[in-house]
Amino acid sequence: MNTIRLTELDMIIRLGLGFLAGAVIGVERSSRHQVAGLRTHILIATGATLLMLLSIWLPQEFQSMKNGDPGRIAAQVVSGIGFLGAGAIIRLGNNIKGLTTAASLWLVAAVGLAIGAGMFVAAGAALVITLITLIVLAAFEKRFFPTERNKLLEITFLSNNPDTQETLDILRSFGVRVLSMDVDQGMNKGKEKNRGTRLRLFVGISDHIDSTALVKALKINGAVERVEIKEKY
Repeated sequence: MNTIRLTELDMIIRLGLGFLAGAVIGVERSSRHQVAGLRTHILIATGATLLMLLSIWLPQEFQSMKNGDPGRIAAQVVSGIGFLGAGAIIRLGNNIKGLTTAASLWLVAAVGLAIGAGMFVAAGAALVITLITLIVLAAFEKRFFPTERNKLLEITFLSNNPDTQETLDILRSFGVRVLSMDVDQGMNKGKEKNRGTRLRLFVGISDHIDSTALVKALKINGAVERVEIKEKY
């Protein structure tokens, strides 16, 4: 049986391609200010390439070890990369960020393994598909499926009996989803008691919504003293 042995030049070329693949995806992630950016993706792709080369080289150099399996080390990379991916996921209250970056880490490791194994066409195709997904489809998703973030909306009214229905109508007109509502009447304000009402709303706000315009609309009738929008923790 004829076998093609890895040379040192082959290894250097494949490591260089692994570096390039990690850099291409890493630049895109860094441009979006993600926790795992250029250097992280380069290190993962290059490391995965090196481990795949090692998987191939060991049985090639130690032919007396008949039970050698070139895919054994690669299999551990696939499971081990999950720990790095988990580190890229951030929970902010009820919002979760970093899932796409975690997936890109997992995929760039797979690209590195493919390059290390000499599957250049498959690795190149996967790289192109990844870029299309991260750049082209990101714009499509943002346009047609905007991200909705859960936030706490606090509205302070001057009156003890405010027209909350008008407030809800304004929120509905902006496309804000009200998930829960709590009314606190008769708040203390300085030395004056039983004056004013605070309305606490747990809402879902799309990235497309202009928060400044929303606050202005809520305060337009003069019955609202203060409006605060903040993350829910």
